[in-house]
Amino acid sequence: MLGKMFGAGLGWAFAGPIGGLIGWWIGGQLDANQTINLPGTGKTSQLTRPGDFAVALLVLVAAVMKADGKVVKSELDYVKQFLIKSFGRENAQEMLILLKNLLDQDYYIYEIADQINRNMNSAEKVQLMHVLFGISQADGHIDSSEVDLIQEIARHLKVNQKDLDSIMAIFVKDTKSYYKILEIEPSSSDQEVKKAYRSMATRFHPDKVQHLGPEFQKMAEEKFKAINEAYQLIKAERGL
Repeated sequence: MLGKMFGAGLGWAFAGPIGGLIGWWIGGQLDANQTINLPGTGKTSQLTRPGDFAVALLVLVAAVMKADGKVVKSELDYVKQFLIKSFGRENAQEMLILLKNLLDQDYYIYEIADQINRNMNSAEKVQLMHVLFGISQADGHIDSSEVDLIQEIARHLKVNQKDLDSIMAIFVKDTKSYYKILEIEPSSSDQEVKKAYRSMATRFHPDKVQHLGPEFQKMAEEKFKAINEAYQLIKAERGL
């Protein structure tokens, strides 16, 4: 039986390469009483639905997990716990079935990215990057091949480089991490720091992705929390 996550009005994810990868699986999960909005029905939305975002996330997660040439049990266990915590046990079980099938598939990132690019806004795509870095850190180490792939995905998704650096700074720490999170330089003036914080807090407020549902909003809150922490630490450092 299709769970709540994938039953949330799937639409654009059935088109293009992503549809080719998951259409057969979704079809096998539907019972006679369930319906979905298929492309060409005339039913469209300006917002990405939770089910669409979940599918896009899993396709990209599978690619990142395979980036270093192997999928280890510890990584898969981490992803399982991440999915349970983020989406609930029922949804996580279905997502893991799809993920395991995606891990056995071969596909081109640029084709999948193009499809996502046409249907997701910038806030949603930045949120995807945040999740991918989190998954890549599953074994306590972010492999360079995983970073390279995430950067490649970001380029195809046309994610702003400063936005990507801001996300990466949350996971890959150095002395400039807090400034990177706010997308500024250590040489920035106090006024520039304050301006950057206000801008980032507005752009990445969790309300920007509330239409994706509470599960994804929790993830967005991590980025928002990191922005606030970075600002507070820079303020303390400068005595503001």
